[in-house]
Amino acid sequence: MTRVAFLGLGHMGLPMAKNLVAAGHEVHGFDLMPAAIEAAGAAGIPVAASGAEAVADAEVVVTMFPAGKHVIEAYRTELLAAARPGTLFIESSTIAVDEARAAHALALAAGHRHIDAPVSGGVVGAEAGTLAFMVGGSDDDFAAALPLLEIMGKRIVHCGGPGLGQAAKVCNNMVLAVSQIAVAEAFVLGERLGLEHQALFDVVSQASGQCWALTTNCPVPGPVPTSPANRDYQPGFAGALMAKDLGLALQAIEQTSTDARMGRMAQELYAAYAAGDGAARDFSGIITEIRG
Repeated sequence: MTRVAFLGLGHMGLPMAKNLVAAGHEVHGFDLMPAAIEAAGAAGIPVAASGAEAVADAEVVVTMFPAGKHVIEAYRTELLAAARPGTLFIESSTIAVDEARAAHALALAAGHRHIDAPVSGGVVGAEAGTLAFMVGGSDDDFAAALPLLEIMGKRIVHCGGPGLGQAAKVCNNMVLAVSQIAVAEAFVLGERLGLEHQALFDVVSQASGQCWALTTNCPVPGPVPTSPANRDYQPGFAGALMAKDLGLALQAIEQTSTDARMGRMAQELYAAYAAGDGAARDFSGIITEIRG
């Protein structure tokens, strides 16, 4: 049994923490939001009065925060000083690569171990324990974290040194955004040419255009009954989160002087989508932005 502090008990964090409890680990949580605290209590997870209190006796600290600024602030102001020397920090928020490396440096300077381990798979994957983890950090720290990651996820990839888990995440989500837009554009074009949705799906899903954005996250109702399009685009993975991740991708594109024209266009389109109703709708609802 490992003593785990889990900070950030939202839609992703709480089911991840619950899976650790179900596997026999001792988990203490913390969150700033009253609804998250209430949900954790209902799930039988004790919630500390502060982040510092949550990490004080932990062997491992998992953080799942909204943005990099929250990670850096929490590390600097209370978490690193309150944790016991040698605590393993697993940072699973989606943040910029340079922020992940800054967090890693802060943790090491304070005498702790650290990996960045962002996830893919959404709330469904968090609940089912089938998340994909992209991990950056040393071989030893990856090995130490692996037993816990395997409880929360199905696919765990060690991508290299500090920050490279976040690098993999930002690249993956750029591919996902571009492919989701391409699928949406194809369906809008098909509509205007007189194609039935099912007919287009039947062709493309068995042809060279086949992709996850089509066969799992189909942006029109009908062909894939479990896709968000059949639930009025209830997320899922919200448009606001995709816009945030593409902002991180754009930051990396500019820092590395990469000629990523499709990534830039995807960022612009999702920023417009998230500025309206798309913020709280599934990112596959981008088809509504394309239809105009």
